[in-house]
Amino acid sequence: MSRYANNPQAIRNLIRPTEVHRDVYIDQEVFELEMKYLFANTWVFVGHESQTPNKGDYFTTEIGTQPVIMVRHSDNEIYVLHNRCPHKGTKIAIDRTGNTGKFFRCPYHAWSFKTNGCLLAIPLRKGYKDTGLEESESVHGMAPVGAVKNYRGFIFARLNKDGPDFESFFGESLSSFDNMVDRSPEGRLEVAGPPLRYMHRCNWKMLVENQTDTCHPMVAHESSAGTAIDLWEKMDKPEGTQKPMAMEVIAPFMSPYEFFENMGIRTWPNGHGHTGVHHSIHSDYSAIPGYFEQMVEAYGEERAKAILGENRHNTVYFPNIMIKGPIQQLRLFTPIAADKTLVESYIYRLVGAPDMLLERTAMYNRMINAPTSMVGHDDLEMYERAQEGLHSDGLEWVNVQRLYQEGENFDEITVENGTTERQMRNQFHAWEKYMTLTMEGDAQ
Repeated sequence: MSRYANNPQAIRNLIRPTEVHRDVYIDQEVFELEMKYLFANTWVFVGHESQTPNKGDYFTTEIGTQPVIMVRHSDNEIYVLHNRCPHKGTKIAIDRTGNTGKFFRCPYHAWSFKTNGCLLAIPLRKGYKDTGLEESESVHGMAPVGAVKNYRGFIFARLNKDGPDFESFFGESLSSFDNMVDRSPEGRLEVAGPPLRYMHRCNWKMLVENQTDTCHPMVAHESSAGTAIDLWEKMDKPEGTQKPMAMEVIAPFMSPYEFFENMGIRTWPNGHGHTGVHHSIHSDYSAIPGYFEQMVEAYGEERAKAILGENRHNTVYFPNIMIKGPIQQLRLFTPIAADKTLVESYIYRLVGAPDMLLERTAMYNRMINAPTSMVGHDDLEMYERAQEGLHSDGLEWVNVQRLYQEGENFDEITVENGTTERQMRNQFHAWEKYMTLTMEGDAQ
């Protein structure tokens, strides 16, 4: 028996000012409603334009659980299409990437489509004479998603035709993307290789929440980062020896609570926010020879200092990605089931910048996010314990109360103590909003 479908009030009842009901994480019906409403009503990251550099290049992925194809058409524009033949529903492309040439061809009955989705040809078309095919949906070809936006090379899509426009949905939060792209002397990024992929047996929102949880690093990562620091300090080395790149990356994970409190957090409307307003774990990396000079030549000294002076930690873009501007990284949290999430960690090359920057980015990704990393396992252990523990009938609610202030207004941009859980409350405010945005119509 359905408890939540066509019942927006039941959905609203899952969110309190300082608590979230466990069904938000463990209930499969809630998960399926997220796929139907939340991921259809919001702007979701699809891919980067450098993944389809040539006409006919395509990249297959999912928006929520909907299979889609990102493809570069003959007019050089990027289209996002539902990955489904309009005839029998056959998936058109199954490879992750490829080049389809000038058209897609369904492998079942050879219906073919231009790379903007339009129907190109049907074998034995005479068989449809006087059948009314021209009046059917199939004649329109592969269905496009509701809306697509290319923002400085990053491709976003909204499944629904109607909904918030791109600029009003993201607003000033796009400044984190701007900073990441502006770190290239040429103002361009390129995907550097395939992502690291890592399956997690937990709900996708746990990973999103963790990106702005600053009270766990010194606890959950003590066994990995703490051990690395201990070994480094016990090494017989001359006084003043510079830390190697790997130590610069991992040591800040053991910073004390005060470091993260003073780091600050900024929240934007619609569930977006970032840690690292004043400084971050990326602030004290060693300078890369020649890079600053390249930036000064490209932007002028004042602007170059402003770009490189921003060291935002994690920027969460609701619903399901996080980016790190200072090391050019994007993590995508793709929901598979209520208790299963695929995590992909992409890194980007700063076009025109020294290769050592990409080397540091790749090292960070391997050390922190890879399936064989030192730090990622710590987090995964916590997610899986939480997913299991939430099935306990001892308590039904999850607490997100830290530094709560009565009457919080999530339509305002705020900067607060870096250990507040306001960003999690901000996310669930947006979750409730977009889950019920079109569900209201179904209830009438």
